[in-house]
Amino acid sequence: MHRLQFHYTLSRVTSPALVRNPLIDLLQAVSTQGSISGGARALGLSYRHVWGELKRWENELGNELLVWEKGQNARLTEFGAKLMWAERQAQARLAPQIEALRAELERSFALAFDDQVHVLTLYASHDEAISALREFALRGQSSTLDPGAPDASNRLHLDVRFTGSVDAIRALNEGRCVLAGFHTLTNAGRKTRTETTYKPLLRPGLHKIIGFAKRTQGLMVAPGNPLGLQSLSDVINRQVRFANRALGSGTRVVLDELLDQAGLTGADLAGYECTEPSHAAVAQAVASGQCDAGLGIEAAAHQAGLDFVPLVQERYHLVCLKSALEQPGIQQLRRLLQSSDWHARMALIPGYVNQQSGDVLAMRKVLPWWSFPKEKTN
Repeated sequence: MHRLQFHYTLSRVTSPALVRNPLIDLLQAVSTQGSISGGARALGLSYRHVWGELKRWENELGNELLVWEKGQNARLTEFGAKLMWAERQAQARLAPQIEALRAELERSFALAFDDQVHVLTLYASHDEAISALREFALRGQSSTLDPGAPDASNRLHLDVRFTGSVDAIRALNEGRCVLAGFHTLTNAGRKTRTETTYKPLLRPGLHKIIGFAKRTQGLMVAPGNPLGLQSLSDVINRQVRFANRALGSGTRVVLDELLDQAGLTGADLAGYECTEPSHAAVAQAVASGQCDAGLGIEAAAHQAGLDFVPLVQERYHLVCLKSALEQPGIQQLRRLLQSSDWHARMALIPGYVNQQSGDVLAMRKVLPWWSFPKEKTN
């Protein structure tokens, strides 16, 4: 089975939306003209080039494409004719989809040619407010900004890739994104699991924290909370089935932090090794009866029709390199985060409140793992 690959061309010239292979054009020309020389002239190519390409394709496909008989025009072999038939069938059946694909590609590339559009790549821990922010920005936020502010007419496209908090910061440090999203417990201090996880990844003076939100994490449980779970200790003592998050996720760090505070380990938790990729996946596991509880955000529990038992408050941070703060995309994002309309939109998400959204924050205040002289800001 030969595999297909698709390519496209950027051009100022308007042309039909076709997905074609150069071989089909060669076969069509030679078949119509009755000879390689005639086909070459019709295509504006040399005889040598067309001959060489036909031979190359025969070797590639393992079948002859043309038949030459003395005194007769060149004609397609049965295999060559079937290739032409397959091309006509595909074009006839897929023309609407091909046109739609071309239109979608043109819309995407239009962003690249529009000086008023900024594309900002964000790797982030799974978060309902980040998803809402992406949609909020896509709808056009010019009405939410002060019309007198610089570049108020500029638009922002957030290219969001959801991954674990640890992986998000690593992506930032490796240059795979401009901005990363991660979250930490509000009371996470020195010598904690949170510190040992995130401190090695962040460098004062190199990274800058941008405020985003405060949110609630807790137990997602079946409607009515039939097992009467009120704490992580209840989950452990009653040996209920638990859905965990994967290593590298911020919620896994939160869970391990809570276990440390209780003097417990993952071995005490039934289901500690059973992981799900997102808050929504944990909620679905509970809703489907695959497990009895899981740690996650209130918004995910509500969307799945579950009850929610709040356990902890945490801050969701955005982090970028200090050198990126002056980039137009970051500046536009900060203005959007500081707008009253975005604050109102965030307030509609269960378990979220605005907390210094869009502000550049002193690292020593939000991540109290370093000691700096007060006159410095980091």
